[in-house]
Amino acid sequence: MQYDMIVRHARVFDSFRKCFVSKDVAIQNGVFAHIADHIDAVAAKELDASDTWMIPGLVDIHMHIESSMSIPSRFSDCVMQYGVTSVVADPHEMANVFGMEGILTYLSNEETSLDIFYGIPSSVPSTNEHLETTGGCIDAQDVAQLLRYPRVVCLGEVMNFHDVCYEPNSISAQIIKTCKKERFDLPLEGHCPKISGEQLDAFLAAGISADHTQQSKASVLEKVSKGMFLEIQRKSMTPEVMQTLIDHELYEYFAFVSDDVMADALCQGHLNRLVQLAIQMGMKPEWAIYCSTFTSARRMHLEDRGAIVPGRIADFILLSDLQQFTIQSVYKRGIHVQDLPKAKEMKFPAHFYHSLHCEKANAQDFTIAAQGEQALCNIMEIEAHSTFTKHIQEWVDVRQGNLHWQQNYTLACVMERYGKRGTKAFGFVKGAFHSRGAIATSWAHDHHNILILGTHEEDMALAQQTLLEMQGGYVVVRNGTVTARVYLEIGGIVSGAEISVLGAQLAQAKAEIEELGYVHDNVIMSISTLSLPVSPQLKLTDRGLIMTKEQRLIPLVEEWR
Repeated sequence: MQYDMIVRHARVFDSFRKCFVSKDVAIQNGVFAHIADHIDAVAAKELDASDTWMIPGLVDIHMHIESSMSIPSRFSDCVMQYGVTSVVADPHEMANVFGMEGILTYLSNEETSLDIFYGIPSSVPSTNEHLETTGGCIDAQDVAQLLRYPRVVCLGEVMNFHDVCYEPNSISAQIIKTCKKERFDLPLEGHCPKISGEQLDAFLAAGISADHTQQSKASVLEKVSKGMFLEIQRKSMTPEVMQTLIDHELYEYFAFVSDDVMADALCQGHLNRLVQLAIQMGMKPEWAIYCSTFTSARRMHLEDRGAIVPGRIADFILLSDLQQFTIQSVYKRGIHVQDLPKAKEMKFPAHFYHSLHCEKANAQDFTIAAQGEQALCNIMEIEAHSTFTKHIQEWVDVRQGNLHWQQNYTLACVMERYGKRGTKAFGFVKGAFHSRGAIATSWAHDHHNILILGTHEEDMALAQQTLLEMQGGYVVVRNGTVTARVYLEIGGIVSGAEISVLGAQLAQAKAEIEELGYVHDNVIMSISTLSLPVSPQLKLTDRGLIMTKEQRLIPLVEEWR
């Protein structure tokens, strides 16, 4: 028999024994066809893989393409070089802006070499219309329609813990019921940070079977013991968590995922960087590979990939150094990725490029009228190593009839951008900027209203006005001058530009934000999640300050004196 390709003398990863074996591998019609110690046959192409390690293509089952601030076609061309050959993307950012139209626009794009599967956005909005305003809303009827698409393989992260567990008639509860009825074996993904005990049990009992949020040793052991599959992203890869996974040999119960990788970081790598880090932190390479290929595919019922065995898609990587996880070459369906055609650039409806409908701000919009001499305020305090905030209360002085927030805080303001309510709300942030300046962005999780953060009213107005002129992105202002711009012209959240161009813009914005004094492992994500009302502890939307665990609004000012 003649094959399309034979890979000879490779050290092939055996996913079922978790070891490497010396084999020849034959490929026919993009599928692994025959594997043996020696294949006595001819092929149209033969590849000598001596001194390399042959592993399956990486499978990322929890991620958001929009978090790269790019579009699927650009994203595909970028990540394939890093050995990522399949992803499960949850387009809930696009859904928050454009609803079903945004999701269906993504589903209609099938011209990428990267295999993109989708999770149905389950929490749009992430809470409800009383706590935040979004451009779109996904309900059970929408979910029933999306379940008919073959590339939909899971229900995306369910965030609204309160409604799922305590509101049986809520949209979230109806969505889960619909999934169970229409596709009983569909994986239901969860988002449950700092939820444990009886509350975690209620979430699991509702049918949620995975969590990707930040873990600790205690949460890893509790969740796995209760049957929950863990998706380990970069912020969970602490020495404590990694050692827990290794010591308890939990390799069947987790997969590495990227979740959010922004454009500047994407220029350096993707899921491959997590595999490298896992090995550096003491995990055997075989196990790190297993948990980025086989367990990932198995979780999503992608039984045609994730292992080098006959009948599965011939996605594979050749490594020149196993311990360093150094990629020599990547093949998609038996074709070298450099020989694959570039993805066709995705087209969007015209109104996707004009989606910010908000009045221009002036400096007076960022003053807060007050009474008395001091106000006891609810304040967000930044945590430098997570996207969480602490809820604290402190007295703020009153000067000339306004709250004097400039004394110790950075002012946060969220303005509704969809032309629905025209609402806005304020919050004070401790541990943000330390010098004069401001940022404005339309990339504010997950509602993507306009978030302005600053220490000077005129700078905040300039940042907001510039953002509206750009129709989306990030604007940084220092001392009255715009010093950085990130253009996200599609829905205010993604760009059609090359990843390298976008990455350079983002790197400049980060540098300027850090010059303002913002200290964090990931300044962009930290700022953008100040408005995420399902992430602990206190966050801000256009409707006001929200205690996220209790899902209730609280006032900026508790009392005056």
